[in-house]
Amino acid sequence: MSKYFEEIDYCPTPIGAVSLRRRHLLSLGVDVFEIMLGDEHLMSSLFTASEVALARLGLAELTGEGLDVVVGGLGLGYTAGAVLENEAVRSLTVVEMLEPVIRWHEEELVPLKPALKEDPRCRIIQGDFFALAASSGGFDLDTPGRKYHAILIDIDHTPDHLLDQRSDGFYSNEGLERLAAHLHPGGVMGLWSDAKTDDAFTERLGSVFEAARAEPVTFPNPLQDNRPFTQTVYLARKPA
Repeated sequence: MSKYFEEIDYCPTPIGAVSLRRRHLLSLGVDVFEIMLGDEHLMSSLFTASEVALARLGLAELTGEGLDVVVGGLGLGYTAGAVLENEAVRSLTVVEMLEPVIRWHEEELVPLKPALKEDPRCRIIQGDFFALAASSGGFDLDTPGRKYHAILIDIDHTPDHLLDQRSDGFYSNEGLERLAAHLHPGGVMGLWSDAKTDDAFTERLGSVFEAARAEPVTFPNPLQDNRPFTQTVYLARKPA
């Protein structure tokens, strides 16, 4: 492989071929790791501000110790890594559907340091986040009905731009209500979106949860002369 480009792994999955690749950007002098689904970009190590913000903003809504957290979607691991930076977190369950993505973390092929597997609080499970969210048993097969203080989601591009049809119905009032059932009273849902704020979705969250708001996350895009680019983190709290 060229020192400027390397396809580290390529695997078929139920929703299409997924690949991990590394590109060296001469203009910035850095290696960039990317996860691709076919020709579609899923995540890049060059743009992580909003993934980290999802964890930090979500946990900032909570007080106390012994927090149990779920992250839906593993990717390159930046949301999960930011969750583990918080010493109040007792446990983190990461739900990822694609086996190759989990294996990339186990084999430390991704650039995240420290590796998630080095933290005993973190457990990565292979499963369909949306199916588990809709179920009565929830995200812990060993403890059906277990509740969490925060559920943070980074899977679809936006509530209207879905990765695949698994999440069809999740963003409806009924889907959000089923998710809320897995939260402790006062618990927080956080959702990443690769777009500016959708007021209609914020209003929908507010109709299900006690409070809801959208937090724009703006950062410079080094590939476009550092022009500002805005993504969104949605936050919603269950009644205490």
